[in-house]
Amino acid sequence: MQGDSIVIEPHHRQAASEIAQALKSAIQQRQDRVAITIAGESGSGKSETAAALKEALEAIGIVAVILQQDDYFIYPPRSNDAARRRDIGWVGPGEVKLDLMDEHLRAFLDGADRLDKPLVIYERDTIGAETMDCSAARVMIAEGTYTTLLKSADWRVFIARDWEQTRAHREKRRRDDSELDPFIDQVLSIEHSIISQHRSLADFVIESDYSVTGQEAD
Repeated sequence: MQGDSIVIEPHHRQAASEIAQALKSAIQQRQDRVAITIAGESGSGKSETAAALKEALEAIGIVAVILQQDDYFIYPPRSNDAARRRDIGWVGPGEVKLDLMDEHLRAFLDGADRLDKPLVIYERDTIGAETMDCSAARVMIAEGTYTTLLKSADWRVFIARDWEQTRAHREKRRRDDSELDPFIDQVLSIEHSIISQHRSLADFVIESDYSVTGQEAD
């Protein structure tokens, strides 16, 4: 998403490094491309962890690209907020073109060198388009609240920090005052009821203290 801002901190890099080391051999032994998802609640550090994982993989010679769920929302951010306020039932995976995101993930895995994808321009509250060059990449990291639901992932990472624990991070990253009003707490509570169920689907869990638990890579 154009206009987004992230702050990568040491705990993001530590967790990402652990995951990269756990996956290193499995990725290097495979001839094909792989996909990793990073999911969690708003403000849990998905974008930061994805960027840190990209860094950690590239430090061991594995080129990665990042696909952001934020670019796949049906409506751009402020318009989506308005839709939620008109009908709170709008909150959920249905806000996102997950099928299109999965299609692009699959295209990457099948060898596509470029992807024509949507691009959210936050300041304008519009959705444009861009061409992503992924010709050199072995790994695509798909990050976003509902990316655990993507069917084409090889490994799934879940960040186990809930919406109350992430408030300080959301305040630091705040793009608009409306993101921290009481209505948003209601939205995040609904999201929590959905997303918290995805933990059991994850291969790696970044716990609330940023330690990493999970299985060994196959």
